[in-house]
Amino acid sequence: SQVCIIFSDFGKMQNVCNLLTEKLGTSVTISPPHFYHTPEAIDTLRRQVCVTAVGNTHRKAQEVCRLFGQALGKPLLIKEEETKEWGGHMDSPLSYSGDSQTLQERIQNATAYASCRVFAVFEIKGKENKLL
Repeated sequence: SQVCIIFSDFGKMQNVCNLLTEKLGTSVTISPPHFYHTPEAIDTLRRQVCVTAVGNTHRKAQEVCRLFGQALGKPLLIKEEETKEWGGHMDSPLSYSGDSQTLQERIQNATAYASCRVFAVFEIKGKENKLL
């Protein structure tokens, strides 16, 4: 019989494979894993990348304000300008043509990357000089 298990945690997959091999020995054959990303995982990656880009933009704006003796105010406009995605395999497992690849190569080929460019306008406040 054949059993197919879908794992969302690589470490748990390794532990289960090791346990099966340890307990069942040569009576079990474990095929190489097939990696893919669900649409939900890719959507989460897109959101995280955008939030990180906005955070980076905010930090850079704060640094510029400090350089000129100003204080950064609230954001007036934040716009996602461009999102790029590359690598990774979405929706379906990799084909068996990659069975000759090492595990590290399979992971590298299945890794998804994303970048996001944002445009942000912040309110700038002058620092108040308090006399003591």
